[in-house]
Amino acid sequence: MGAGGPRPGAGPPDGGWGWAVLGACFVVTGFAYGFPKAVSVFFRALMRDFGAGYSDTAWVSSIMLAMLYGTGPVSSILVTRFGCRPVMLVGGLLASAGMVLASFATRLVELYLTAGVLTGLGLALNFQPSLIMLGLYFERRRPLANGLAAAGSPVFLSALSPLGQQLLERFGWRGGFLLLGGLLLHCCACGAVMRPPPGPGPRPRGDSAGEAPEADTDGAGLRLRQAPPGGRPRRRLLDVAVCADRAFAVYAVTKFLMALGLFVPAILLVNYAKDAGVPDADAAFLLSIVGFVDIVARPACGALAGLARLRPHVAYLFSLALMANGLTDLSSARARSYGALVAFCVAFGLSYGMVGALQFEVLMAAVGAHRFPSALGLVLLVEAVAVLIGPPSAGRLVDALKNYEIIFYLAGSEVVLAGVFMAVATNCCLQRSQDAPPSPGTDGGASDTEDAEVEDAEARGDSEPLPACAEEPSGLEVVEVPSPGSGPSEPEVEAEPGVDPEHV
Repeated sequence: MGAGGPRPGAGPPDGGWGWAVLGACFVVTGFAYGFPKAVSVFFRALMRDFGAGYSDTAWVSSIMLAMLYGTGPVSSILVTRFGCRPVMLVGGLLASAGMVLASFATRLVELYLTAGVLTGLGLALNFQPSLIMLGLYFERRRPLANGLAAAGSPVFLSALSPLGQQLLERFGWRGGFLLLGGLLLHCCACGAVMRPPPGPGPRPRGDSAGEAPEADTDGAGLRLRQAPPGGRPRRRLLDVAVCADRAFAVYAVTKFLMALGLFVPAILLVNYAKDAGVPDADAAFLLSIVGFVDIVARPACGALAGLARLRPHVAYLFSLALMANGLTDLSSARARSYGALVAFCVAFGLSYGMVGALQFEVLMAAVGAHRFPSALGLVLLVEAVAVLIGPPSAGRLVDALKNYEIIFYLAGSEVVLAGVFMAVATNCCLQRSQDAPPSPGTDGGASDTEDAEVEDAEARGDSEPLPACAEEPSGLEVVEVPSPGSGPSEPEVEAEPGVDPEHV
């Protein structure tokens, strides 16, 4: 039951126990993304029992998604403090308890607090730690691993939607919620396999962001800095300085625009088909079609993004997927027959799967593995705001206009705009900054990685990275020199006899 965070090592193993971690991440991702959409099967019954409109009922899924995204920084802090495994175990219990309590609700506000807030928080405490662990176990095969893990969303969506319909018909929405709460206990089993990746013991070296040399980790993946004499180690629970990174800012804006419209068609699809005269069972099966196509699209796109020629251009591939998804919504706004809806589901599932397979790979490539936990938490917070705006606003427009066509136009336009922004910003802002010549004061032989490390250290207010030094025999002493005007330097570190200077 030890904390399940990273430990210092030579690098991700790209296999081994990582495949078990990948399987657990597959299940957790399936619940996190598939569950809020599958709950929409119960909306008709909830509207009838509570006498509410569709927009009021849609808040259940919206709050669940908002908690999944909005509690990202909280999840990052808890993972840093306690580790991935304990956080995921508690999250599984909260998710299950939320649905069990929701089965006894007598008012909509009680559903908001139980199925929305409590279950959404539990899913969040499982989702983000699982992605962090996946990044620790895979590097070379990371695009493929991300694609396979993301395939959990369509697999569970294709299974949970018909399952929810069957539970609704046999046990009513209360019995269905109770049984789904028991199903969510599988998240606890997934958290139990999240053990740290293997690696050697502590090593006296500074990290890539210019921090003081590591003494050890606390078992939760937290890097402890050397404490001044008589002091305590300092820890950074959430690195908000990542917001100053230009690549992160571009990604965050893209995700906000994307989240405004990406989930709206999937949430409205079942009720849209029912209003068009499609039988209930056939309408619920439409989400399964999206899931079946998505199952194939995500691993295939992940493998494609891992190719040597395409991996450096994964941001453009992501923007292409966004534009394809938005254009699918725009071209299918007037679909009313069941055949047209099936065609929409195939195209939507393909583009949606591409987006799901690439979104976290783009973020990992933009900010690096060492800042990914904080960046992920902050991005999910930004996305939560958009989720709270998009689906409820769409539901209110449906209630007011009794017309789904404008909803598809709005959602498609927002997703297309996100794809265009990502492509243009990557080309104009990020690519040109990378191609710019080095400043006169820089050494011509310095690598881009070293420049990025210096910029990262300055942005976070830390001392400069350890300077390069020539090889010496054992007993090498490395002293960190502060930049002019900076605060007190971190304490010097003496390597033990017999330590290779290249590893200091």
